[in-house]
Amino acid sequence: MSQHTAYPEKSASGTAAAPVLVVRGLRAHVAGQQVVEHVDLEVAATGVTALLGRNGVGKTSTIKAVMGLIGREGGITLDGQDISHLPTHRVAQLGVGYVPEDREVFSGLTVTENLRLAERRGSEHRYDLVYDLFPELRERGQQAAGTLSGGQQQMVSLARALLNDNRVLLVDEPTKGLAPRLVQEVARVLAHAAEVVPILLVEQNLQVVRTLARDAVVLTDGRSVHHGPAAEFLDDPVATQRLLGVHGGTDPAGAV
Repeated sequence: MSQHTAYPEKSASGTAAAPVLVVRGLRAHVAGQQVVEHVDLEVAATGVTALLGRNGVGKTSTIKAVMGLIGREGGITLDGQDISHLPTHRVAQLGVGYVPEDREVFSGLTVTENLRLAERRGSEHRYDLVYDLFPELRERGQQAAGTLSGGQQQMVSLARALLNDNRVLLVDEPTKGLAPRLVQEVARVLAHAAEVVPILLVEQNLQVVRTLARDAVVLTDGRSVHHGPAAEFLDDPVATQRLLGVHGGTDPAGAV
């Protein structure tokens, strides 16, 4: 299949801005089993890049591999710096924020304690931004995170990543299992966050992708097979049917 090249960002001087995150020939494995075969992707210096594909094709594993949470080989650079062999805590210290698929809040700790644990030494702690986006978290600061609703726990998970001055966010399935009203709220927050920090977004809801993403990378069987503008891909019913199993431009549910 031919691959489309995403449109490069332009800097203030009009020259093409380098992508913040570049992945080349990524392979990843869990317990000796190969889960990512060969992924190439770039995350633009601004905005949202969507990582799409059917269930089980390696999207979450790709993000975990970038974070160093599973075994990986291949090239990974952050603003030109090789991070492919760094442990997870060093990747995070360099400014890669991670919002996991299943939220993974510390259920026995309060909301405030969850946020304070996320504070990275040497980073600006943007509580004003977090409480502006999630005023409910200030109100529920002393409540145990495990007693929050699923949507509220997702707010905590997003807030932890937004708290620090990160260079890129890896956000995995943020609207999974949420009611439609909360899906819209999460999309609003991500749109605002993308004005501050570039995002690599794994998302099954194609309406959310259409709203947020400028570029898209599509995986099949652990391999990247398509790169290009998100809207162009979603408007191609043949490509979305072949690669996602839905008609991106017409599917009323907007989900894969």
